[in-house]
Order: sequence, then structure tokens, then C-alpha cells
Amino acid sequence: MRKNISKILLVPVLATASFVASAADGTINFTGTITDTACTVDAASANQTVPLGTVARTGFSAVGSTSAATKFTIGLTACPASVTAAKVKFDGRANSTNSNLLALNSDQTATNVGIGIYEQDGSTLIPLGTQSASKTLSSTAANALTYVAKYYAVATPVGSGSANSTANFSIVYN
Repeated sequence: MRKNISKILLVPVLATASFVASAADGTINFTGTITDTACTVDAASANQTVPLGTVARTGFSAVGSTSAATKFTIGLTACPASVTAAKVKFDGRANSTNSNLLALNSDQTATNVGIGIYEQDGSTLIPLGTQSASKTLSSTAANALTYVAKYYAVATPVGSGSANSTANFSIVYN
């Protein structure tokens, strides 16, 4: 009988201890909107290849050195009037030295280099996983969202070899 009473008294104590251990330290509220209207991503933009060219490894004299800029465009058409602006978020595997940059694909042989994606001005880096600056959209014309890609030295010396990478993009409407 004593064992049963002990067990009965122990259960509320353990339940209270479990509750205390899982007390919250803060709250995160997730907010957003699901829209039934969006622009159409131009077929040529949805799956594109951006040739960064052949670059001499000696052109990267220091960490932060970049190759020449290569422009690319994401085209949006048939935007409804209710969608007035958009941002683009680029995602992919981050460079292990500089997480703002894309890492080269795992089968690539170049070393100490990543790929930076920039705003149209060619100098404002868009960190990987971060939204670009907002672009105004037209509902009556095609929209061209222009960005720039560059090789970016994350260490020196940059080693020669293949230097391809892959990114995904998402359009964020506001």
C-alpha cells in the first residue's frame, strides 16, 4: 500500500517538473498572405544559364576581388494591377567562408571563390537568402528585374578549375 501511495504522490510532482522545464522564453509570430494573383515568370527566365566567362585566377589579387559583372534578367509578365512591386530572393548552397555568396557546386574544381549576386548597380551585394530591393511592376507591360553576378575571391590564391554554381529564386510580392 505504501508503494502505491508514493507512486500516486510522485506523479503530480513529475508533471509539474516537466511543465516548468518546457516554459517558454519568448514568442515568434509568423505572418504573411497567400495571394491568388501573381505575375507570370517569363519562360526564358525560369530556367536560365548565366555565363560568367573564363577569368584568369591572377585577376583575383585579394580577398574581395571580383570578376567582371555579368547581367541577367528575370522577366515578369501578366502582372495583375493589385501587384505593384516585387523583390527577388536568391537561395542556394552558401559558401563556407562567406555565407552571403553562393558556393560552387560540389563537383567543381576551382578553389577560394564564390559567386555574388548584386543589385542592378553592380555594387550592392544581395546576401544569399535575403530579398533584393523592391522593384515597381507594371500591369500593362513586361517587367525586367535586372541583377548582376560576379565571381568573388573568398581567400587567396584563387585556384583554377571549373567554377559553376546553382541558385533558385523566389518572387516576393508586396
